[in-house]
Amino acid sequence: MPRRSIWKGSFVDALLLKMRRVINREGESCRKIWSRRPPIPPELVDRSVQIYNGKTPVRCKITEGKVGHKSGEFAFARKRHIKIYGAPRTEGRRGKGRR
Repeated sequence: MPRRSIWKGSFVDALLLKMRRVINREGESCRKIWSRRPPIPPELVDRSVQIYNGKTPVRCKITEGKVGHKSGEFAFARKRHIKIYGAPRTEGRRGKGRR
């Protein structure tokens, strides 16, 4: 389902167009994508790319199901909060008084 009006056409980042030409010519295995906004083109299928999440590049293997989605959807920018059940509780601030 397109997110953009049909009369506007699809958005293609200029650097991603340049990368398409380089990949087709050189056949490199892993490239870095610094912009999270362009959609993933079909030329990158079965290739591994590194998508920048704001801190470090995250390796992502492009499959046919990812074509057309924005590249930032596959590089999470926030850490997942993991709750550990059954872990021993520390004493914390107990006994230190109210502030």
